[in-house]
Amino acid sequence: MSLLDQIVARAKADKQRIVLPEAEEERTLKAADKVLANDLADLILIGNPENIKKEATEWGLTHLDKATIIDPLHCEKTEEYAALLAELRKKKGMTVEQARELVTKNNLYLGCMIIKTGDADGQISGALSTTGDTLRPALQIIKCAPGITCVSGAMLLITKEKEMGKDGVVVMSDVAVTPNPTADQLAQFAYCTAQTAKSLAGIDDPGVAILSFSTKGSAKDAKDKTTGKSVYIIDKVIEATQLAKEKYPELHVDGELQADAALVPSVAHTKAKGSDVAGKANVLIVPNLEVGNIGYKLVQRLGGAIAIGPILQGIARPVNDLSRGCSVDDIYYMVAITSCQAQDAKANEAK
Repeated sequence: MSLLDQIVARAKADKQRIVLPEAEEERTLKAADKVLANDLADLILIGNPENIKKEATEWGLTHLDKATIIDPLHCEKTEEYAALLAELRKKKGMTVEQARELVTKNNLYLGCMIIKTGDADGQISGALSTTGDTLRPALQIIKCAPGITCVSGAMLLITKEKEMGKDGVVVMSDVAVTPNPTADQLAQFAYCTAQTAKSLAGIDDPGVAILSFSTKGSAKDAKDKTTGKSVYIIDKVIEATQLAKEKYPELHVDGELQADAALVPSVAHTKAKGSDVAGKANVLIVPNLEVGNIGYKLVQRLGGAIAIGPILQGIARPVNDLSRGCSVDDIYYMVAITSCQAQDAKANEAK
């Protein structure tokens, strides 16, 4: 069974309620029909019911009657959602009138309010919206998970190189959200990505490598020519590694490591003797967003890896982002991923 098949099977075993706030968009609606046909999740579609019905007929979609369809202009809980949103944002000066405007005219805000009040477990958008549009209501309404202060995006990379990672599977972060993370944020990324590796990639004991262009002091930070101070590239990774070990003592983490030292046993033996992560890492934390975004796309395009994500991490309930170039299958599998994340969020809350 492939990794994606395993994720789908897990989602089906404990169905979650997932909101699709862009439900009038063609790919989203076709994916919704496939989700419902395969009994993958319970769906809440936000959109004009007449438009959805018309599009379903036009595209031959026959399972959408299984979904809950919410018309944002005629939602029976509008006033409840508006009052709660105004309360959540009162320190920012939001009025009930402004909140009502958001929940009736911005489907992403409405979807997050549905989750906040316990009527749904997760949300997926991005076929029509930017990452910022997706994250803004999530962070304002649902907020970060306990003990986490920042959001990151992980990518599951499934390669043909079975000796790398866990049977060719590597999880990389951050590839989507934070341009220049601090050492503390990198430490949090390490923890969150290890949890994603356990949950979605079947990696029971994640080995987390925090990457740099240096391995164990093989290079030193450059100095700013004007101030003479460190430019804080390698030093940030070293500090992040120490913070991760202190904050998450159960985490199997090491750094700073170059990518080859993290992944290849023979290189690790030469460059990082004594490391219990080097040479067998399956979770890679990159020092900034440039590296993450460029790196996973090179692995995908030049190395032929399957790239799944980005999977947003660190939010109290899962809210995931799609590429605006996504396919029907991309949305379908992201419903499965979001469902698994929702299962984990509930389990963690119950502890």
